[in-house]
Amino acid sequence: MHIIDALLAFCAYFFIGSALVVLFLNVYSKITPHNEWVLIKQGNMAASLAFSGVLLGYIIPLASAAINSVSIPDYLLWAVVAFIVQLLVYVGVRLYISELSEKITNNHTAAGLFMGAAALAGGILNAACMTE
Repeated sequence: MHIIDALLAFCAYFFIGSALVVLFLNVYSKITPHNEWVLIKQGNMAASLAFSGVLLGYIIPLASAAINSVSIPDYLLWAVVAFIVQLLVYVGVRLYISELSEKITNNHTAAGLFMGAAALAGGILNAACMTE
């Protein structure tokens, strides 16, 4: 019976995590002035680099939360923390790089890469801080 319990826990965390990632990416793309989904489909490398970093910057702490949480509500709380951290990183980069959205829209690779790297760095630090 132990394997069934483990499989159920895996499914709960995996499917909740997957749904959280989809929700996060959709909310994040609504918050930014540019449309990452459209830009990526058009081959915009800057948008792809930025959004990929944001994706990884959210998934890494989400994975850490899955490892360290004691319950689903605890997992959801840390998912919200990870979301807030990613928003703060985005705001910080927007303050540092003027006209960030326009630069990403115009395929300014350096701006997209920096946004993605900052999001990834924020996610790694966030994940490290979630451990006890």
